[in-house]
Amino acid sequence: MDTQTLQNFITLAETLHFTKASEQVLMAQPALSRQIKQLEQTIGAELFKRNKRNVSLTKAGVYFKLAAQQTVDQLNFAISRTKQIHKGEAGEIKIGYTHSIVQTILPRIIKEIRAEFPDVKTILREMNNNEQYRDLTEQKIDIGFATNPIVPENLRSKIFFEDIFVVVLPKKHRLLKGEWKDFSVFSKETFILPHEIEGSDYVYTVESICLDAGFFPNTVHHTSSVSSALRLVEAGLGITIEPKSSLSGQNLAIRFIELNKISQKAQSAILWNENTEREHMPILKLIRRIINI
Repeated sequence: MDTQTLQNFITLAETLHFTKASEQVLMAQPALSRQIKQLEQTIGAELFKRNKRNVSLTKAGVYFKLAAQQTVDQLNFAISRTKQIHKGEAGEIKIGYTHSIVQTILPRIIKEIRAEFPDVKTILREMNNNEQYRDLTEQKIDIGFATNPIVPENLRSKIFFEDIFVVVLPKKHRLLKGEWKDFSVFSKETFILPHEIEGSDYVYTVESICLDAGFFPNTVHHTSSVSSALRLVEAGLGITIEPKSSLSGQNLAIRFIELNKISQKAQSAILWNENTEREHMPILKLIRRIINI
């Protein structure tokens, strides 16, 4: 028994006419009759009642028609979905991202993936840069969005957005009251930063900002969570430096000062691997079109 036999049976069950059915399936009537007879023998049940004038379904035939149609439909769906997955138009896409990305472009990217590829499930993970490098290499994620990455040679990347850094202070911090010349005024402050193991790229950037101002940051609290860092700042436990976009939508008792005059910028980059290009090229092309690269 094969799918073509099932399809021929379904056609006959719908027309209840051997001549019409044979014309539709492009098969000689005697051959169709033999095929249906063999199907009945294989199943061990009579599917049609036949006489010189009429053809009708038996009770077993009515049931088998429903079952055969479901089988053919499921197989056709499986074939179609398999082709979509092969082309990167179905299945799932796993995306890693840093905090500032979800505050800016990521919601639009997810919305447009859903609109253009409704059969693709998006799996999102907030991750630091090092975690993204590891999981991209091990193919645990397909695409990464990192901030100021130092990208390993085995990965591909492209910078698509540049933001300014801001220094984040408690709402009533003394340095909010007057003007100051350069970043060196923060040399006596305590900082809240990720541990170097969790966010080395970001930490190196912040340290370079401080070193350019003539001091090394005194870090008293380590957290890789931006939300946690901002809460600690709000509580007066230190200050931190973030891309300006990371503060979007925040409603905390904090203030920030834009660091417009420093050379360091917060660069957002998309990362991917060879496997992404093989299995998810349509989605990768869509994302690159959205972020203009």
